[in-house]
Amino acid sequence: MQLTDTERARAALACIPPDLPRHEWARVGMAAKAAGLSFEDFDAWSQQGTTYRAADARDTWRSIRADGGVTAATLYHVAREHGYRTASDKPRQAHLPARGEPAKPERAQAPGAAAGAVWGRCEPATESHAYASRKGLSGKPLAGLRVVPQGDALRIRGNSMAGALAVPAYAADGALQSLQLIPADGPKMNLPGAPMAGARFTVGTPAPGRPLYVCEGIGQAWACWQSTGTAAVCAFGWGNVGRVAADLRQRDASARLVLVPDVGKEGDAEKLARELGAAVARLPEGWPQNSDANDYAQREGADALAALLEQASVPPKPEPRYKLLTGADVRALPPLAWRVRGVLPAQGLAALYGPSASGKSFLALDLACAIAQGRDWFAHRVQAAPVVYVALEGEAEFRLRCAAWERAHGCELPEALHLVLQPFALTEPQDVADLAAVVPAGAVVILDTLNRAAPLADENASRDMGEILEAAKGLQAATAGLVLLVHHTGKDVARGLRGHSSLFAAMDAAVEVARNGERREWKVAKAKDGEDGRAHPFRLAVQELGADADGEPVTSCTVAPDTTAQDVRAAKLPQGGNQRIALDALRPVFKAQGRAGIDGAPPLRLCLELDAAVAAVAAALPVDPDRKTERARVAVTGLISRGVLACREGWIWQT
Repeated sequence: MQLTDTERARAALACIPPDLPRHEWARVGMAAKAAGLSFEDFDAWSQQGTTYRAADARDTWRSIRADGGVTAATLYHVAREHGYRTASDKPRQAHLPARGEPAKPERAQAPGAAAGAVWGRCEPATESHAYASRKGLSGKPLAGLRVVPQGDALRIRGNSMAGALAVPAYAADGALQSLQLIPADGPKMNLPGAPMAGARFTVGTPAPGRPLYVCEGIGQAWACWQSTGTAAVCAFGWGNVGRVAADLRQRDASARLVLVPDVGKEGDAEKLARELGAAVARLPEGWPQNSDANDYAQREGADALAALLEQASVPPKPEPRYKLLTGADVRALPPLAWRVRGVLPAQGLAALYGPSASGKSFLALDLACAIAQGRDWFAHRVQAAPVVYVALEGEAEFRLRCAAWERAHGCELPEALHLVLQPFALTEPQDVADLAAVVPAGAVVILDTLNRAAPLADENASRDMGEILEAAKGLQAATAGLVLLVHHTGKDVARGLRGHSSLFAAMDAAVEVARNGERREWKVAKAKDGEDGRAHPFRLAVQELGADADGEPVTSCTVAPDTTAQDVRAAKLPQGGNQRIALDALRPVFKAQGRAGIDGAPPLRLCLELDAAVAAVAAALPVDPDRKTERARVAVTGLISRGVLACREGWIWQT
């Protein structure tokens, strides 16, 4: 039966052992995706490996781009290295059953093609064999190799194996598992239908207290044995080295394992060595990619290779991920570095948010100038730093806002303030990288606004918000400063930041801007070890900037503290009949149902869940039943805006 392209790709993937070095495993995933396989196919195959992690498999698959440069041809190339057969033969389903289908019995090997049968009819190998001569294979271990006799019918992928050097691949228990066949003038080929996973061939006899070299190929292993007289293990490919070395370590915890990687695989070898407590022997710098120990011995001599192997070293262990601190260590920790004391940290993620027309962009510009100048902001001490203001909303008016600020303060914009008026997408990695490249180290980056920086994202979807936050964290990490996101509230301002709840949770600090008529104020909604909840009233002062071509005045606004608003706020009186009814209805509910100890509320202050408060007010309002909840929410929101009630993360309390 003719296989479909998907079935053929799935069969090829099944022939590849999943315990590859990570970069090779990811490359196989890229090739599988290019071949049309699904994540389920890739994940089921990966699960067969000893280092499988579900999150790693999922994240790797998601990161693979369609234009990544790896094609389906790579999948078949790697599969052929592990015995995959093309044409009409069905490949052995060693690692991955066909998705959604019952397991089928394995196809039997052709008569005489089993490893034992082929090995049984082979002839003793001699130094005269072309490959043995080319690689310098000689000595007593040569008796462990054989040659396929001339005229033998064995063929692999259409190539005759007559005269090929046969290297036995033994399982951990010593049983013959497979064969590697090396024609005189062709590439190495593994016996189809007999997997190589975990197989090895040992050149020489291991001795207690002596090193045991672990190599990728038979030529390298032989060179190590010839130069030192010490046993070396051939693992038949780098993808199998880890499995074989791990088995050797499990069998003998005291074994002196030495990994001998080809040039280009040293990093993988060092990672494996750290896991197993093994040493690594590296070829000197300057050798071509994929050069190995046999190449080195043939050019430099056996003594040179012996000296190189003698210098094998155990890679240093990385610093532990977790550090155990004592009380003295904690006391010696540096204090939190503030950019705006009590409001914004010097490093991290922050948000400045409020409803439309609340003045948050004017406030953000005023904040940016204060940081760039290093002047106090609303009586909060400021540590000066460069600021990059990315204006993505109201770009046409931004020139006027800057001119108004200069007129109000009698000076030019601070030199440390830099403006970006070009389009920018936080969700585009290249945009993030390009912006980070021009941002001074330790600067404050202000993105105004978040929805314009991620125009195609669904703010309410956890996945989209997760990608936005990861991008923002990446920008922050690259600049080692503070990233401030200017954002909107939703229709219900009492619920705070618009979008998925993970946004507020991820912030190191948050500033909330509110407006009630002409009254405006900002307060700290979240700050580590900072002030929380105190309102700072402000007003927008109109600045006249001249006249336009028609003689009409050109104006813009600047931010100024509003001392009169403090007096109004001190009264804390509700506005309108519904607000007064709402306040009267909530007072007994606070006493009857209120809870103390809510994070962010004053100690012992009774708090209500916002939804419960809205329900209580709805029951008291003398309006049509179908409008009660809507009117109740408006009334509660109004009380919050006036400062009669405070709100945080779904809880309210009386101020």
